[in-house]
Amino acid sequence: MGDLPPDLERLRTLETWLVLSLDRVREQIAAVERPAQPQRAPRPPAAARPARPRRTPTPDWGISAVGIGEPVAEIHRGDCFAGGRTLRPVSAERARAELADGVQACGVCRPDRVLNRP
Repeated sequence: MGDLPPDLERLRTLETWLVLSLDRVREQIAAVERPAQPQRAPRPPAAARPARPRRTPTPDWGISAVGIGEPVAEIHRGDCFAGGRTLRPVSAERARAELADGVQACGVCRPDRVLNRP
């Protein structure tokens, strides 16, 4: 330990220099290792990417025609699987009015339980 300075001030200076040197060495190691890692292709800007078709948002309520021969209208929640692909979105007010006019409520999702609440 005879090669180090004896006073605290010079020891602190040496410590600072060693820390800075170690940081530079680590930065150089990282720079050398970077090319060895597989490169990812840069993503094209959003304007260059093809647009994805947007999904139609799920309606809160819907009306569909069910039955064989003589279709009967039925009110569904928007996420009800029994509504099928013929589900036409309607507002809550329209669904309430249809239920009040005698349109049948779906037996699976039971929209009448929610729509008829005060």
